Amino acid sequence: MERFTPGQLDEYAATFERDGMVILRRHFAKATLHAWRAAFAPLLEERIASNATAVRGANRHYITLPFSGVFADESIFCDPDVLGIVERVAGDDPVMCQLATDTPLNGSTYQDIHRDTPALFDGMPETPSFQLAVNFPLCDVTPENGPFETTLGTHRMRSEDAMNAWQEGRLPLHAIPMELGDVMIRDVRALHRGTPNTTDEPRPMVVIGYSRSWYFRPEVHVDVPVTVDERLSPRAKRLLRYMPRVDQADGASAPEQYRKFAY
Repeated sequence: MERFTPGQLDEYAATFERDGMVILRRHFAKATLHAWRAAFAPLLEERIASNATAVRGANRHYITLPFSGVFADESIFCDPDVLGIVERVAGDDPVMCQLATDTPLNGSTYQDIHRDTPALFDGMPETPSFQLAVNFPLCDVTPENGPFETTLGTHRMRSEDAMNAWQEGRLPLHAIPMELGDVMIRDVRALHRGTPNTTDEPRPMVVIGYSRSWYFRPEVHVDVPVTVDERLSPRAKRLLRYMPRVDQADGASAPEQYRKFAY
């Protein structure tokens, strides 16, 4: 069910164009996210024990989620307000291309500041948005457990100019505390970094990737089990149209393919 009017979604899109991100506060149901957290906890433990995560820094783990069970929830990845903003900033008929988590543990450190993708064309001014990350935590995000830090407006700067501004102290970093249920939509080209989790509890942050209809990164994808695909709505099938259909969700500890993440 939509919460926002077309005019309100236009305002969110305008803020996104200016800042490179927007946050929808208390948007997803906490009960749903508690179920995700419960399902994720044994997956995190198993993948770490199997050395099957993509390491994003000391004690920081990237893990692809299986597209099944609670994680194949259309109320999340087909949320009409989120998609309304995605379509306004990244074009009609987007593609869902990623369902994963980033989880710092106690002992994690500051990441180097980075972008998540290079520019489309080397040496050219930045283009309109072509790939977005929709992030939501599976717990409250506090100053102690590793809040995301980002710059504002650098998605519209050339990479070299943005990095020079950061190194010269002309770009402040903004820590983003979040409550369970908050949703952040961001352009992955903005300069940002992860910060240390100093608590004894993991801080899982889900990422759903959406891109323009023609954009493809082979290192990220969503394996859609045939039995799940049969139950998807036409809207969900369209979002996942380029994703491989498989016999079953990957329950094995296959190594993560998305290794290079910083640009």
